[in-house]
Amino acid sequence: MTETSPTTAGPDGSNADGAAPDDTAYDVPPDASVAECEYCGRPFESEGLLALHRGRAHESAISAAERTAYEEAYEAESGQLGRFRLKALAALVLVYFGLLIVYAVV
Repeated sequence: MTETSPTTAGPDGSNADGAAPDDTAYDVPPDASVAECEYCGRPFESEGLLALHRGRAHESAISAAERTAYEEAYEAESGQLGRFRLKALAALVLVYFGLLIVYAVV
């Protein structure tokens, strides 16, 4: 499935459907399961990513249920990002002190 956005822009630079102008084509394998945004047609790998997209790109057009899904996806993503940051910091500390010990021995 290949998606392209319309080329007609409104006076504010948005497309005819109100989405931001975007000349990106989406190449999605035919056997892939995707969640597609009903506002702009952009494909996403999961419902969580779609909820995050809706909350950020279409925040004035979403319903209360979609807002709740966005908030839940945002909280889950924030937790994952926090764990990643802690792991990255731990890796940097280990590399730093490892190199410091190697320098002290040599």
